[in-house]
Amino acid sequence: MTLQDFFQENRAVALGFSGGVDSSYLLYAALHCGVKVGVYYVRSAFQPRFELEDARRLASGLGADLNILDVDVLSDAAVTENPPDRCYFCKQRIFSAISSAALADGYTMLIDGTNASDDAGDRPGMRALRELSVRSPLRECGLTKAEIRRLSREAGLFTWDKPAYACLATRIPPGEAITAEKLERTERAEDFLFSLGLTDFRVRTLGNAAKIQVPSAHMAQVVALRPRILRELKKDYEAVLLDLEARDE
Repeated sequence: MTLQDFFQENRAVALGFSGGVDSSYLLYAALHCGVKVGVYYVRSAFQPRFELEDARRLASGLGADLNILDVDVLSDAAVTENPPDRCYFCKQRIFSAISSAALADGYTMLIDGTNASDDAGDRPGMRALRELSVRSPLRECGLTKAEIRRLSREAGLFTWDKPAYACLATRIPPGEAITAEKLERTERAEDFLFSLGLTDFRVRTLGNAAKIQVPSAHMAQVVALRPRILRELKKDYEAVLLDLEARDE
């Protein structure tokens, strides 16, 4: 089955939209096939501001109306206690909110941007999607991340080379409570590194320290920027560490 086949069979869908590579291409493909699409972005403490900005820019460029739903993930103890399956409870909360809004708008099918490169296994988030009957056309049609990037580039989408970006909650070790303060300092730290021209990195919480993870190609750049990084990040952290195990190894 191709995406065209999928959208020939399903002429009205609600899309859980993040503004990332996958959901952006899925929105493009649906509109290209003449499908009626309800586009829903969930704004929460786990999403950095730039993700919403990218979502707005992409949707606007494609002429799609973006519905923004506010979900208070920090009000759910099953999420903030940060168990190993935290993603399950978070996905349940987020996609339940999207499903309710979509049904109210007349949509009975909900889709997301999970692709064929995503390892289903027993991933908690995937389990939540299955339970809520969320369809994943990219995965069902066998489209991998590399293929989606290529197709996005051919389609002229600015997201084609956007680095993968997991939510801010993933920076906090499982078992450690998630708080608004920890998420906010993580976002400040990552915003600063973005401003220095770095990409595809993470600033993880390690006690009261920040552990920076970057691709091997950026190690020298981080070391060269060491004084500026230390000066800025030590406003929020007691120590700043560089993980010598590169993100691409």
